[in-house]
Amino acid sequence: MSNVLEIVDSLQSKLENLLTKYELLKIENQQLLEKSEKLVQEVQQGQESIKAIESKYESLKVANAIVGSKEDKHTTKLKINTLIREIDKCILQLSE
Repeated sequence: MSNVLEIVDSLQSKLENLLTKYELLKIENQQLLEKSEKLVQEVQQGQESIKAIESKYESLKVANAIVGSKEDKHTTKLKINTLIREIDKCILQLSE
């Protein structure tokens, strides 16, 4: 009978240990999920920041070409032609 009680006590102790570990893992999992979400948001903000900087860089290249920089004159002409075509489309849509 004593042997059965020892086995039951051992099982109870192991079960309590498992439950404690389970709770700790649940907490750690929640913390990791929150950290993951935060990192995803930081990546998205970084990507938006990169897009904004790239846009500013393109605008700066166009401005430099207009001012007289010999670099990217062809690119600037293409950009201006694209803008003119877009303006023409807008005018056409307004006149309809």
